[in-house]
Amino acid sequence: MNRREFTKAFALTAGVISLRGVPAIACRQTPQFSITMDDFQWQNAVKLTATHRNQAILNTLDAHSHRAALFVIGRNIETDEGKQLLALWDKSGHIIGNHTYSHRNFNAPETNVAEYQEDILRAEALLKEFPRFRKFFRFPMLKEGDTAAKRDAMRSFFAQHGYRNGHVTIDNSDWAIDQRLTARLKKDPNADVKPYRDYYLDHIWARSQYYDSLAQRVLGRAVKHTLLIHFNLLNGLFLGDLLAMYKTKGWRLIDAEEAFTDPVFAAKPKILPAGESLVWSLAKEKRIIAKSLRYPAEDSAIENARMDKLGL
Repeated sequence: MNRREFTKAFALTAGVISLRGVPAIACRQTPQFSITMDDFQWQNAVKLTATHRNQAILNTLDAHSHRAALFVIGRNIETDEGKQLLALWDKSGHIIGNHTYSHRNFNAPETNVAEYQEDILRAEALLKEFPRFRKFFRFPMLKEGDTAAKRDAMRSFFAQHGYRNGHVTIDNSDWAIDQRLTARLKKDPNADVKPYRDYYLDHIWARSQYYDSLAQRVLGRAVKHTLLIHFNLLNGLFLGDLLAMYKTKGWRLIDAEEAFTDPVFAAKPKILPAGESLVWSLAKEKRIIAKSLRYPAEDSAIENARMDKLGL
């Protein structure tokens, strides 16, 4: 074995592999993740009432001693029922973040920046009465601007109003699976939900591996992941199974507040359109495997085609 072959063999054995001069971690760290949940759309009750879904999710989080982050659409807490449901999250110590009042797509060509910012402040006016409200903002659909002017205007707005971007690192299409599950149960309330559970767990695990690997390639280190899921029936039924799966895979659950201390969340990728998973955005900015980065990064069409084949 010559010197070059020996060096390569040693690097592979030690796990010290580099990508474009960025060394990987010699001993891979235990992946860490937190739950960040979007929308708080409690009105579309199927199988579980709004109260039962809310309590099921909160009970699961409490059983794991986990403090999540819930990004709330303002219009969902205008009624007394919405406020009462959210108050239970507040009392349990979860972060309550801003997800706009109207849940508009910021990348839509007709979106007016000033009106969009007013929509954020309208939601804040409703959310700030809750002690656990924190100035974390998450863009609906993770769309952060289709032009440089819109992207940068929002970043200036955040700085002016004391907001942080509630970035996602692990994106997925749980909402698309939930749509299929909900439609099936509306048609047949006694339908077997296990196939949807199994598909969901497989999907989330595949996307978790993808984004964790991408983070390693982009940053040369592990990140404290923020997993995006939604306040839906799927998670009312299967959040416990999801967290159990991660545990069996060796991932460690950490509070959302701790996850957001990772320095990666200060990044402001200069890409267009802006948004998607933060590690996806950084990969695009750094031109790492850029050609294989699909856009949108996650989309219902992809999962619908797969579910069609399985009869889901």
